[in-house]
Amino acid sequence: MSPPNLETQPESEFTCRPSAVTAGVTKVNNNETVKFERDYIPPNFTIKEIRAAIPPHCFERNALKSASYIAKDLAVIAILVYAATFIDTYLPTLLRYVAWLTYWFFCGAFATGVWVLAHECGHQAFSTSSTLNNTVGFILHTALLVPYHAWRITHSKHHKHTSLMNKDQVFVPKTRSEVGKKIKHRADFKDAPIITLLNLIGQQLLGWPLYLTLNYSGQTYDKEIWANHFNPASPFFDSKNYYEIVMSNVGIIVALSTISYFVYTYSFIIVVKYYLIPYLIVNHWLVLITYLQHTDPKIPHYREGQWDFIRGAACTVDRHMGFLDAIFHRITSTHVAHHYFSTMPHYHAEEATKHLSKVLGSYYLFDDTPIFKALWRSYNECHYIEDDGDVIFYKSLASK
Repeated sequence: MSPPNLETQPESEFTCRPSAVTAGVTKVNNNETVKFERDYIPPNFTIKEIRAAIPPHCFERNALKSASYIAKDLAVIAILVYAATFIDTYLPTLLRYVAWLTYWFFCGAFATGVWVLAHECGHQAFSTSSTLNNTVGFILHTALLVPYHAWRITHSKHHKHTSLMNKDQVFVPKTRSEVGKKIKHRADFKDAPIITLLNLIGQQLLGWPLYLTLNYSGQTYDKEIWANHFNPASPFFDSKNYYEIVMSNVGIIVALSTISYFVYTYSFIIVVKYYLIPYLIVNHWLVLITYLQHTDPKIPHYREGQWDFIRGAACTVDRHMGFLDAIFHRITSTHVAHHYFSTMPHYHAEEATKHLSKVLGSYYLFDDTPIFKALWRSYNECHYIEDDGDVIFYKSLASK
């Protein structure tokens, strides 16, 4: 089934397939035998009944209200930067370290909030004007070294094919055959937590730029084609996207030139303190958030024939992140609603989630595991899926 475009097509057209399930085998309407794991019964909702449960005002977009969140985040960042200019001048050595750590944490957190709002622009959730959405999103994402249109395009494909093995765009599971010999060394894997930790730190700091430049964790394409977010000929772009990709690249060049200017004018260490470290913090939160949204032992993955949009949109996990939840505009605790209705503004998503969770019932995935414990668990348990099967779940290299 082709993924629905909820912005242009009647939502009532998209339904899940009814099925009867017994002991790991699903009998679909055409009597086709389908393999799935854990005796999992795929959901059978329609987008019409899901939307009907959500108050209509939750879908309303207000440019001024959306802009107020950007203004707040940028104001906080400006205050933090201004306050940081006094750290090395007025504080004793020990307090300097504490102050810089505080600056990096909060500047990185609020910059992540800006990142989330720019991402919302890419979904056309900022306002009813696509021109305004793309202008604001382009400026904000470019300032954070994100090629706005390039990522907007691939992210849209992720939303249209969430958890579909051959078409999803990010954190695509490796298969047993792709992992290969690593499975045979599970004992070594279990006994080397320090190696696991180092790999995890590498993912958290470098996973995002590696995804943009090398398609790390993305779909597998012909190795002769360099799949990345800066090449207009990349396999995940169409010819019609050419000028948008070029525009995004020009934006990144301007951003890097601006950073170079500050390095030349002030010093490299100043740029590291004020920009680069908060940028790495943004990378960390971005990877952590998206990784845990789509990588969890509870999340099913589908192959062609059993996937459709409704089932795919349910394949994400909501989580609370304490006070950071508000700074991140609740992208972690309302992500299921975001996948069903990506043009819904973030300030309505919490209310929508309360209604959506009632409709989805047990198919609404929420995990209250402490966030870093959940990260460690997923990184240690979600390594590969089986080569066959139509509805499959992650397995661990350390499992039998």
